[in-house]
Formats: sequence, structure tokens, C-alpha cells
Amino acid sequence: MLTPRFFAAIAVLLSAAPLLAESFRAPLAEQRPFVHEKFGDRREDPYAWLNQRKDQKVLAYLQAENLYTDQVMADSKDLQRNLVDEFTKRLEPIAESVPYKEKGYAYFTSTKADENYASYYRYPIGQPEKRELLLDGNSLAKGQSFFSLAHLSVSPDDKLLAYAVDSTGRRFYTIHVLDRVTRKPVLTIPDVTGEFEWTADSMAIVYTRQDRVTLRSFEAWRRPIKAPKPTLLYREADTTFTLGLEKSRSGHFFFLNSNSTLSSEVRYLDARNPKAKALLFQKRQRDLEYSIEDGGDRFYILSNFKAPNFRLLETRLDQTSLEHWKELVPADAETHRTGFEVFANFLVLHERKGGADLLRVYDRKEQSWRSLTFPDPVYSVSSYINAEYESSDYLYHYESLATPPSVYRLDFSTGAQALVKEEPVLGGFDKGKYTSERVFVKARDGASIPLSLVYRKDLKRDGTAPALIYGYGSYGVTIDPHFSLTRLSLLDRGFVYAIAHVRGGAMLGRSWYEAGKLLNKKNTFQDFIDCSQFLIDQRYTQSQKLFAMGGSAGGLLMGAVTNMRPDLYRGIIAQVPFVDVVTTMLDESIPLTTGEYDEWGDPRKKEYYEYMKSYSPYDNVEAKAYPNILVTTGLHDSQVQYWEPAKWVARLRTKAQGNPLILLKTDMNAGHGGASGRISKFEEQAFVYGFILKVLQSTPSQS
Repeated sequence: MLTPRFFAAIAVLLSAAPLLAESFRAPLAEQRPFVHEKFGDRREDPYAWLNQRKDQKVLAYLQAENLYTDQVMADSKDLQRNLVDEFTKRLEPIAESVPYKEKGYAYFTSTKADENYASYYRYPIGQPEKRELLLDGNSLAKGQSFFSLAHLSVSPDDKLLAYAVDSTGRRFYTIHVLDRVTRKPVLTIPDVTGEFEWTADSMAIVYTRQDRVTLRSFEAWRRPIKAPKPTLLYREADTTFTLGLEKSRSGHFFFLNSNSTLSSEVRYLDARNPKAKALLFQKRQRDLEYSIEDGGDRFYILSNFKAPNFRLLETRLDQTSLEHWKELVPADAETHRTGFEVFANFLVLHERKGGADLLRVYDRKEQSWRSLTFPDPVYSVSSYINAEYESSDYLYHYESLATPPSVYRLDFSTGAQALVKEEPVLGGFDKGKYTSERVFVKARDGASIPLSLVYRKDLKRDGTAPALIYGYGSYGVTIDPHFSLTRLSLLDRGFVYAIAHVRGGAMLGRSWYEAGKLLNKKNTFQDFIDCSQFLIDQRYTQSQKLFAMGGSAGGLLMGAVTNMRPDLYRGIIAQVPFVDVVTTMLDESIPLTTGEYDEWGDPRKKEYYEYMKSYSPYDNVEAKAYPNILVTTGLHDSQVQYWEPAKWVARLRTKAQGNPLILLKTDMNAGHGGASGRISKFEEQAFVYGFILKVLQSTPSQS
């Protein structure tokens, strides 16, 4: 709650800039002398005081920045409203998801076009007229400034309903257990991760809990529904590991997955035994990663053991250690195995080759393989919800930059594929008007960088079109070419949209990831710059019409390229950006720090300290001309703390030459994922697009 002290503080701050509202004068954060020292090196940090989430002067400063941003963007309000209207007009009046089967019921969601949240339903298979409302997200969210539903699950005996809700954006959830029929509360479990599963007898819930300070998930508990106290199943003591929970599709096992950047360790316990202990599958080893699934008479394993791009193995239920693993799918230098799913009679293997998603199906009885093919040159394919172990078919999700999300059904036995539903896009959308392609850009060191593009077919390649290029490039995460309903508003205004699949991601396999981390991190930034230059050289756009966007670790990418090549871009959108790399990685109390030394390096070692400092955006702001920059953050961000972007903006304001537009927008009620709710996210996206179009419509000197 904002107190009288808060309003007094903001009044004091605004009194120091009395012309703010009239002249749109940007707030200037107070500078307080503070120096970080390491290895004899001194880093001045005059904005370190912003690292106080509850300090009234900090809140006042963030509110002043929001006020300034609102004033500057006021002339785009009509445009933003028009954009939101465009987005919503593309929605179905009532959108219903493709039902998935589980224990005799078909489950689906339904969302009205003007609603922020979905309602959750089910019906007996074959009887859709008997739909039962399980949960109304809009009713639950009423009166909440933030609402996120992590999980909803009916107990195996069909008597109870459980769901998890975060109401702050900090990713602390509360599990609520209700009587499914009467809806009376049965149990509440606060301050958990949102991961939970039912025991087979419906008498208990297994869940994970995170550390209050670092937010690291590190404990698994079993809580009986009718007993007052939970039982600790496992505590992950190593602060470089996080603990996750899964239940096998068969329903027979819980898997407790301890993961760090370079290694993993799994414990499994019988979900049918209320007193089961967690058993070690294979002891952790550095550089050994693996995940497991239950195959009834055996476990299947996906691992990088002697296979950088991972391979598929199997072992007996009673012989789980490494020496007993037998190879099912061998290593392949060209093909990255990214995941797998096990069913009673079939197995689905997810792969990526040459940047393209692939699906292969294994008949466990016939011991034969079948590959699926897809029509678009650039696309994304992934599993839909397949809850039943004994299933005879498989639902998968397909989309491309120009094709709306679709769900297909694969008949395991015949291999026949059928479209179940393509998401309708209203408002005059015609996918035949757009084209997508993937090109490969030659980087400065000779590497070929995949670049995915989408634009209208009537685009002229004469360098006059505006363009938006997106990038991420960390943790081995691949940014797939997804369809975007909101992006159509840019494409229809003549934009080219591009995704740079830079090193640090895993578009071209594990080696692509390794080439963009630790002491190779600068490859990520240089790849993005080279892809941006390619768009200009190939006359897709020009620097005065090129915008770049990235979030979180992609926000680090934005900060780095802004320092390295500010002349390439008209504008930069940095969303929840990780920009104070050295300071954060030296502070073990900050969430995610200790678990990420193998991603960024350990700055307690001089070599890594110096390398990080050489690219850290906050530490490399200089007195030079910067492009226009929009920075967004959330006060309750659990991944990148709000003070990183706030400090970065404050320093940019004192250094940037040429009067660029530099805006900071802090969501005071949200975390890393931004606002909750579909319409609220539309408004966020409209604000970003409003910034881009505002800057584009002004002359360079005015923006």
C-alpha cells in the first residue's frame, strides 16, 4: 500500500524538477558516491541506492519515471487504443482450446474476447453438452492487481480440485485445494513454487518450495490432505542447483530433478506408495545432463553422455546407474535431441536439425521409426497436451511466422495426420498476404547465423521499409518462429520482422550454445550486430528505420549492442533487461546468481570478472550518441531485479549525447513476465508498438 510518506517523497522529488509535466523534463536520479572494489579495480556505482525495494525515495523515483514516460507518450494514446482494438478484433468472440483426454474426461479452456483470463472446463468424453466449469480465472482474479494461475488438477479419485495462484508477480504461489462438488476449501499451502502433483491415492500433494531470499527452488515436500504437517522428501543443498518436480505420464513415479547449467541429477519415488522414499537414479557428475521417463518395464533416458547433442538410452527399473544404460538412438553431430515423450506403445522424439524442428515416432513393439514432415520453410512444432499413457494418438502444436497456431492429431498406428483446429484470426487476416523465410548471415568470424524473417508479399526491397529485429541468445534457449496475432499490426504497416538466432541459443545444436557463453559471450552480441547489418545491406531496411528488441538475457543483448553499435538502430526496446552483470553475479543473495556461474562465469575469478566487465551494459555506458531507448521492468521481478534497468537508465541519461528519447516504465504490480491477463498484455504490446511508431514518425533529431 502507498503510504502518506510515499506521496510526500514523490512530492519532494518532483519539486526538484518543477517543469517536468510542462516540458517533459526527464527525471535525474540522485547520485550518491559508492564504489565496488575487486582485484584492485574500482567500479563507481552512484545509483546503487536504488537497490532498496521498499525505500520511499526509490518508489518515488520509479513513479516519477512512470509519470515522465506517460507524459512523453501521451500523444500516442489514441494510436495505442487503436492497436489494442486491432488486436482484439482478431480474436474469436469465444475462443475454446482443443480438448485433451484424461481419465474419461475431455478438458479445455474457454476465453471471451474481452476477458483477461480463461475459464477451465471438462466434460465426459463424447458428451460435450455435459460441460462442467472447474474454475473461472476472471472471478478468481477480480480485485487482484496481478493474477497468475500456474496449475489446475483434479485428484485421481475425482473428489478434489487443486490449483496454484501467484498474486504478486514474484512467483510465490499458494496452492488451494477444494472439494470439487461443494467448492468448500479443504487445504491451503502458501509460499510455494506452483509445481505440485497428486499422489496416486489422492491422499496427499507433492510440491516444491523456494528460498525466500534467493528464490531458488530447493525443497520437495509431501503434504497429506488430512494431516497437519508435511514431510520433507528432499532438500537440494548445492546452491548452484535448482529442484523441479514432474510426474510420469504413467502416474507411477514422481521425478525430483536437480539441475544446474552443466549437470543434472534425478531422484524418483513411487507415487502409489504414501511412504515412498526418494531414490537416486544416477549420481551427478560435472558435464553430465540427463532426464528420465517411465516406460513401464524400463526407464528411458535422454542424456549428453558421450553425446554433446544428446542421445536416447534405456535401462531396467532396478539398474539405473550409468553403466547400465543402453543406447536406443545414437549420437549425431548434426541433430540435436531436445526432448522426448513416452507412451505405453510409442515414443515421440523431439529433434532439431539445421535449425528446423523435427518429430520422430518410435513404435515400441515393432521397434521401428517414422518421421513427420511439415510444409513451411520456417516453422515451430511442439507437443500439445497428451495426458494419457495408453493413448493411441498424439496431439501436436504447429505454427509459423505466417501460419496461426494449429493443433494436429497423429494416429500412432497408421501415421495419419489430421488438422484438429487452426486458431481463427479475424479482422480480415489472410495468411496468403505474408511470406516467411530463413536466411543465413555470414558473421565476422565466418559462422553462418540463422535469421528468420516475415513480411508482407507486397514489400519492396529498396531499403525504405521499417524493421524490428528480435534476439535472445543465452542458456541454450532457442527462440522459435512463432505466429503473433499482435505482430500483424506491424507487418500491415510495412514492417519486416526478424529473429536473429545468435550463438548462445541452441538453434544449431549444443555447440551453438557453447559458442555464445562464458568467455565466448561476445559472439552473441556480434552475431546480432551482423544480422542487423545484413538487413541494411540487403535493403530490407535502413539504420534510421531499424529497431531492436530483447528481454531478460535478451535485454543484456540489447544493452551490449547499444553500447557497441548505437549507430545501427533508430530505437531499442529492452524488456526486463539484465544489464548490471558484474554487480549481480558478485551478489550471492540475488536470485539466480549462484546457479549461473557456468553460464556467465564466476566473477570471483579475475579472468571472468574482467571479461564480464568488458561487455556489461551498465559498466560501459559512455558519453556518445545513443539511439532512442524504451526500458521496461517490474517492481516484483524475480529474475532480473528492477534496480538493474533503473540504474542503467539513470546512467544513460547523464551520458547520452544528441538528446535521444530514453524511457523507463516500471509495472509496480508485476514481475518478470509483465502484466497478467490477455488484454493487459495487449495494452503492454500496444505501448511498445506505440513507442516504435512514435519514434519512426518523428524526424531523427526530434526523437
